[in-house]
Amino acid sequence: MSETSSLAHLSVSADGELTRRTHTEQPHAYRSPFARDNARVLHARAFRRLAGKTQVFTQAPGSKPGDHFRSRLTHTLEVAQIARTLATSLGLNVDLTETLALVHDIGHPPFGHAGEKALDHTLKPFGLSFDHNLHALRIVTWFEERYPAFRGLNLTLGVREGIIKHSRNYAPDDHPELAEYFLDLRPPLEAQLIDLADEIAYLTADIEDGIDSGIIEIDAVHAGVPLFRGFHSEAQSRFPNATPRVLAGEATRRMLNALVTDLLTHVRHRIQAEGILTLEAIRHAPNRLATFSPAMEAERMTAKRFLYANLYNSSDMEAIHAEAAKVIEELFAWFITNPDLLPEDHRAQVPAEGLARTVTDYIAGMTDSFIEQTWARLAL
Repeated sequence: MSETSSLAHLSVSADGELTRRTHTEQPHAYRSPFARDNARVLHARAFRRLAGKTQVFTQAPGSKPGDHFRSRLTHTLEVAQIARTLATSLGLNVDLTETLALVHDIGHPPFGHAGEKALDHTLKPFGLSFDHNLHALRIVTWFEERYPAFRGLNLTLGVREGIIKHSRNYAPDDHPELAEYFLDLRPPLEAQLIDLADEIAYLTADIEDGIDSGIIEIDAVHAGVPLFRGFHSEAQSRFPNATPRVLAGEATRRMLNALVTDLLTHVRHRIQAEGILTLEAIRHAPNRLATFSPAMEAERMTAKRFLYANLYNSSDMEAIHAEAAKVIEELFAWFITNPDLLPEDHRAQVPAEGLARTVTDYIAGMTDSFIEQTWARLAL
């Protein structure tokens, strides 16, 4: 199998079982079911709110908000670009892959992963937890209201399966409510690629944003991330007059390209080595087939450990994370005590979902600025 060979025989069909919707709709005259889902996600209110949600940070600590740091929305668009490239190169279903990339972070709360951790912590005493994949499914199946005939976006089964399974596996016994999503089977390649496209996007972008913010120094990345060091040293030799910012950008661009190329090559290698001939074979494989080569996986893990130690969990970020947790936990407690002040549409959910889950749903939908304004208005 050549490096440019197509895996189209393994792609999700544009007219098969995974195009089924909860509510029957007439086929569109010139768009595939997954292309329609793509547009539905793009036009969703929850998608637009990603522009106001943190990726890692919206500003460098102690400074004004920055215009060039990634938001959750710009990160999502970068993931979609990488995912589209991967699917096109492999001959997979591009409409499905891009839609899964666009929707993969739609369930994230304000304040990035710090916000998700805080919400999960507030739910523990109620015997509940917060999972952004499962929350994303709730958004697209219920909270979005755009159509008079049904609640939610009425997305295809393939997109809904990918929302919950692109980045992790859920045990059937623990989640009987997810029975229709083939929890005992692997997701299609289109969904498997999303988690890795996400990794490629944030590893390279967060190094770039971390350097721009001043939280991490280029010399530290040089020392701690060999993949970056090789490309950065090469760029310095070739472009001695380039600015440090441009050289760092060149190094992360080459990192991204190397990660994508390795993933494409290794997916093809594994498909051939394991004799995978059908989508059913992908579903019954003992492990996911979309992986980096062992050598590149080691590089990825080194870069990830560096970012956790020097950026995500750095002393510079501690105050930001602490403030995020304070805002979320205090606002949660306030609405638990004052449920009558929840918006009417959320109050209507309390009998079915319970107060703690309803309050969480409301907070999770907020943007960073809205939650801060609400918290300040209540003088908590």
